[in-house]
Amino acid sequence: MRHQPAYRQIGIVGTGRVARAMALALRRHSTAPVMLWGRNASHMRAVADEMDGRTVESLSMLAMACDLVLIAVSDDALTDVVTALAPDRPVQKGIFVCHMSGRSGAAILAPLRDGGMLTAAVHPAMTFTGDPEQEVARMAGACFVITGDGPQATGAAERLVDVLGGVAEQVEEAQRALYHAALCHAANHLVTLLAGSNDALRAAGIAEPQALLAPLVRAALENSLDRGFAALSGPLLRGDEATIRDHLAAMTIDCPSLLSPYRAMARATLEQLTRAGHTVAPGLETLLD
Repeated sequence: MRHQPAYRQIGIVGTGRVARAMALALRRHSTAPVMLWGRNASHMRAVADEMDGRTVESLSMLAMACDLVLIAVSDDALTDVVTALAPDRPVQKGIFVCHMSGRSGAAILAPLRDGGMLTAAVHPAMTFTGDPEQEVARMAGACFVITGDGPQATGAAERLVDVLGGVAEQVEEAQRALYHAALCHAANHLVTLLAGSNDALRAAGIAEPQALLAPLVRAALENSLDRGFAALSGPLLRGDEATIRDHLAAMTIDCPSLLSPYRAMARATLEQLTRAGHTVAPGLETLLD
């Protein structure tokens, strides 16, 4: 049976990692070649060639030509893009415009909603590293968090997520910043945490710290996702003050850059232990002050 595209004309704003992955994922779902617009003309042409798409000269052309417009630009650029996309004349009923930002909800798209478009935030809860083929594969089963401007827009967003092979989750406008903070805390701060551990291992004479850390960190991640805070192990849980004192002394001498994040995370762990009903040794809190 011949595949019937879900959209007549898809337009994508942006030329970065997310835009490229979305162009690759959606090009077979557009009857016409995907339209692309970006601030850098050479990047725009390169992405269009890579994805068998075509470029447009202005954002207003996307607003008038497409039934799906996907905005994949940086958070700080979003307001300017929305202003440029806002139509100066009536548009076709049912045009769906969404942005892929985690930070913002649907409210930032109000000028487009007021112009007659359906609008929503549709944020893929995954990282994009610049490998579009791999990222398209990861979208299958990935969670996409939706904040729509109403039932129709939410339905259009859910349809897009289904086309991408993802799983739709909804977050209210007022909780959007908290949602995004949680993702950044888990994913971005994890990168910083591991970088600090790598530095300390190198200072301890380990030639390949990533290889040493990988089995431990993978097991800790899997256990944490499965059991939550109950997966915690180590000296803080045991109340081993002497071990923590030795850690702090060693870092002071050989890896002082790790002292501040180590103390911060250790204090956060003690706070979580207290909330979970554990008795925390008073000496540990004194050591980490």
